[in-house]
Order: sequence, then C-alpha cells, then structure tokens
Amino acid sequence: MKEEKYRLLTDQIHSLIDGETDSVAVMATVCAAIHETMGFFWTGFYRVVGDELVLGPFQGPVACMHIAYGRGVCGSAWRQKNTIVVPDVEQFPGHIACSSLSRSEIVVPVISASGDVLAVLDIDSKELATFDETDRKYLEIICEQINKQLDSTI
Repeated sequence: MKEEKYRLLTDQIHSLIDGETDSVAVMATVCAAIHETMGFFWTGFYRVVGDELVLGPFQGPVACMHIAYGRGVCGSAWRQKNTIVVPDVEQFPGHIACSSLSRSEIVVPVISASGDVLAVLDIDSKELATFDETDRKYLEIICEQINKQLDSTI
C-alpha cells in the first residue's frame, strides 16, 4: 500500500512541477503533495544559504528557521550528502527538537549535478520508526525530480 501511494505520488509530483522554474513554487508544491498524500506530521525544505540551512516551504507546525552545517539530522544529512533515517529522534546525538511531538524523522538532501547540496527535504512523524527503505527510495526519487526540474537553481 505504501509503495503504491509513493508510485502515484512521484507521478503526480512530476506532472505538477513539470515546466516550473521557480524554486519556491516547486518546493511548496512538493511539500503539499507529500504531506497531503502521506499524512506526515511535518514536511518541509531547508535551503542551503551560505553556511547554514534556512527554512523553506513547509506543511505543519512552526519550525526552526536556521540550522548550522552538521547540526541535528538536517545539518548532518547536508554534511554527509546522504539520506538519514532516524527511528527515534531521542536517540540521535544532537537532535534539534523543533517540536516535542516529533518522534521519528527522515532527511533527504537535494544534490546538484556538481555534487553540492542545495536543500534538504525534512519529514517528521509523531510515531516511532515510521520511515523505512520504501520511504528512502521514493523520497530520494522525488528529490532527484526536483533537482532535474530546477536544473540546480534552488
């Protein structure tokens, strides 16, 4: 069931962002589509601006606006240039608690063709161990679609 939802979601996102060149519009649309389809607690982007991540479009309660390089799950995914799945945020060293209701998290970097991280997609759940390899696979596909669509202009 989850995989089928993701397959439909990736097709939907492709159709929604096809031809759009504005990075904010793309990120906002992708957030809304993921959030609405999958029902996560918080879905959003942090954009790389200089030496920090700055909050971008999101769905859910208010969030941290700035995250330092290498700090928390988002900053760590940026530093590692790799997806991080956290089954229990309380067990992640240096976790940044924007909301005490968040229990598990996945962060997927949006990486340019030149290998630079442009942004990270951050998704939180109120439940422990929400995210698995299916989430990783499809959210990475979605982040690749975003990068291709914007031709590295986030």
